Amino acid sequence: MNLLNLLFQFADSFAFIVLAAVGLAVIFGMMGVINLGHGEFIMVGAYGTTLSANAGLPLPIAMAVGVLVTAVMGFVIERTVVQHLYDRLLDSMVATWALGLILTQGARILFGNAIPQVSTPLGYIQYGTYSYSTYRVLLAVIALLVLLGLYLVFTRTEFGIRARATIQNPDTARALGVNTERMYTSTFVVGSGLAGLTGALYAPTLTVVPGMGSSFLVEAFISVVIGGPSVLLGTTLSGGLLGVINSLLTNLYGTFFGQIAMLLTAIVAIRILSDGLTGLTKDIRDRMEGE
Repeated sequence: MNLLNLLFQFADSFAFIVLAAVGLAVIFGMMGVINLGHGEFIMVGAYGTTLSANAGLPLPIAMAVGVLVTAVMGFVIERTVVQHLYDRLLDSMVATWALGLILTQGARILFGNAIPQVSTPLGYIQYGTYSYSTYRVLLAVIALLVLLGLYLVFTRTEFGIRARATIQNPDTARALGVNTERMYTSTFVVGSGLAGLTGALYAPTLTVVPGMGSSFLVEAFISVVIGGPSVLLGTTLSGGLLGVINSLLTNLYGTFFGQIAMLLTAIVAIRILSDGLTGLTKDIRDRMEGE
């Protein structure tokens, strides 16, 4: 039973880390913009979902509303603020941090410190004398589907080809007819929508309050830092590694030690792996090919 508990905890940690990080990874990996308001984007998705569900919409439709609201907000922010801050890393960090504060305080002013919550659907999985939320297991499956969907989008579609060309060399892509400005806008909207999806999916499992975004931001940044330059591979590898570390330490010593272990892992990875886990896998692959 302890092994099964550990597996469930790993699935939960993996889903949380991947879903928290994937929107941030897309924006940073493709645009070089560190969105310090990422947690608040997740909060907007959660609020959109919860308020829509409380208004009487079925939960799946309410989640779609949360994603749409966050994506539209991302479009407006990119057009009015972020597009003027490309190639200005520190300025973009300060601006998005300020946007995050505005969103947090705006939610507090509009909706107060708390709103009625949505109950967690699908019940529980019973195994022996233990039980585990079916919905949280589903979140792990959804995290894998999100990664698969993004892989297909970036490798099998014209948008993905143009996006990768913009990442690798925006000047050359522009010379070949790619509208890089439109690609940046589309990328920011996609990353915002993914943040909104995270908030929508976790709205039934968390207390939706104005400061809830901070609970996602740490894991998201740790994952992006450890993952390295490859958006999808890095997010998958870091989600798996951090999921194992967090679930193991949490089961043995509690949540606090699980969080500390992830932070220590990030420090060690930054010190040892200059290009993160994706750089390590590339080095291993090059050595194998050289042999």
